[in-house]
Amino acid sequence: MDISEVKLKEIVDKINKVKAEISKGIIGQSSVVDEVIIGILAGGNILLEGLPGLGKTQLVKTLSKVMNLSFSRIQFTPDLMPSDVTGTDIIVKDENGSRFQYRKGPIFANLVLADEINRATPKTQAALLEAMQEGTVTVGTTSYELLQPFMVLATQNPIEMEGTYPLPEAQLDRFLFKTNVEFPSLQELSSIVDLTVTNEKVQLENVMDREEILSIREVARDIPIASSVKEFALRIILSTHPELDDSPDITKKYIRYGASPRGAQSLISTAKVRALINGRYNVAFEDIEYVSYPALRHRILLNFEALSEGISTEEIIKEILEHCHKQSS
Repeated sequence: MDISEVKLKEIVDKINKVKAEISKGIIGQSSVVDEVIIGILAGGNILLEGLPGLGKTQLVKTLSKVMNLSFSRIQFTPDLMPSDVTGTDIIVKDENGSRFQYRKGPIFANLVLADEINRATPKTQAALLEAMQEGTVTVGTTSYELLQPFMVLATQNPIEMEGTYPLPEAQLDRFLFKTNVEFPSLQELSSIVDLTVTNEKVQLENVMDREEILSIREVARDIPIASSVKEFALRIILSTHPELDDSPDITKKYIRYGASPRGAQSLISTAKVRALINGRYNVAFEDIEYVSYPALRHRILLNFEALSEGISTEEIIKEILEHCHKQSS
């Protein structure tokens, strides 16, 4: 499908309006907003990591309002059951007697905020897997389709690990991005206080709807990617594997396990969306570089040596990108 200049401009203008409207309710966090918008338009799920009180819940609520999407919030706790997420069959009585009727759980929404996902038991965490991967929920022998667009935004606290159940690698891999929510600057903190401790209410408008989101997804999939740019993305994934001879020294020294093929899918699908919303007709190297950090930081498993020396995943990704640029040139 060829994208006309008019269509491209319409999409760019629409995304800019979405960002402007979000900025009324969320102060700062521009990179977080960008990554979440890319995630929605690429059809993926996002893991938000940050300290409590940084506006993660407010961000998801604001997105649902601006994009006119249904929203639900699930507070994950150790006693949360899978049926509390997916729903369950209940007995109802009518003139024909008693029968089972399925009552949908909070997973049936366009945007689902899974708050502190690592506080729930693995059994309950697993209840999200089918919904995140397949877009369906199975109860008994019956499968129910989730309304598209569907997206899970899960949060976790990076500091308080007591009483938590860390997400297994297989579940982490199902998140398109891992986005770090940073602490605001002095100016941003001042604006947050001004916004939240007064009687003034922020009125958010619907700027986009679900049909437009699904339409932009289709357009993004048709954004072309040159073979050299595609190869650059694939080299990045291969360079995260310490067992391969061509991997950089930092990979062999500090990485235990590298990214899966889902990492390559994430890089290319989200780079296409970023190119589109920046008004370009094809994917550039800079798009791949930009999405590499959120797409890979949860897919690279560091070894003990890296942890003991305080080596961060960000440093490793930066060196991998430099290594792959040298290979491409």
